[in-house]
Amino acid sequence: MTEEIKKLKEWTSHSDNIVFFGGAGVSTESGIPDFRSTDGIYNQEYDYPPETILSHSFYEENPEEFYRFYRNKMLYLDAKPNAAHKKLAEWEAAGKLKAVITQNIDGLHQKAGSKNVLELHGSVLRNYCTKCHQFHGVEVVQHSKSVPLCSCGGVIKPDVVLYEEGLDSGVLSRAVSAIRHADVLIIGGTSLTVYPAAGLVQYYRGTKLAVINKSSLGRGADLTITQPIGEVMAQL
Repeated sequence: MTEEIKKLKEWTSHSDNIVFFGGAGVSTESGIPDFRSTDGIYNQEYDYPPETILSHSFYEENPEEFYRFYRNKMLYLDAKPNAAHKKLAEWEAAGKLKAVITQNIDGLHQKAGSKNVLELHGSVLRNYCTKCHQFHGVEVVQHSKSVPLCSCGGVIKPDVVLYEEGLDSGVLSRAVSAIRHADVLIIGGTSLTVYPAAGLVQYYRGTKLAVINKSSLGRGADLTITQPIGEVMAQL
């Protein structure tokens, strides 16, 4: 165990007000590719750049291509929680962790047992009809051959935040409150380059800000660990 991990272990052992803010790197150890890493899906070839396909305007104008990409590249329903997800759920059950704030849409935190998960970008597991607003399971989208339709005839849209769409104000407000009141804030698996999510860190008022990221910039952290997050969390 490195000195940095020992320090983080000490922080978390003595805290009952931990908040975790996670990004794509939390799920890469579960086999879900990182959008911006060297081998992430943003570096693969498509007819359109993924940023374009995952935008609201593209969804509106090219729904069949949107859903083809979405089914092929955004659904990893067989993925299992890794050591990071499990440790966070364990802390929450013990009353130590107050919230998981995530930019991920895969639902792995809930699969691991976490209850208070603030999903900034929504979830692939929730889908709703844009006409009658009925909610549908992910299987409807997964098994559709083209644009998934509700029994009422409306288009079934994933409950995820696309480019050009705003974050849910209620989720954002709860995330800000959790960060502002945290004793220990752990940022894991994210480069914190996507706004407005990246700007949430400025609300932290404590002195125990830890960043765990393989290619971390630190961003003024009190503690920086550049190792895979699952390996680190398994030691805490």
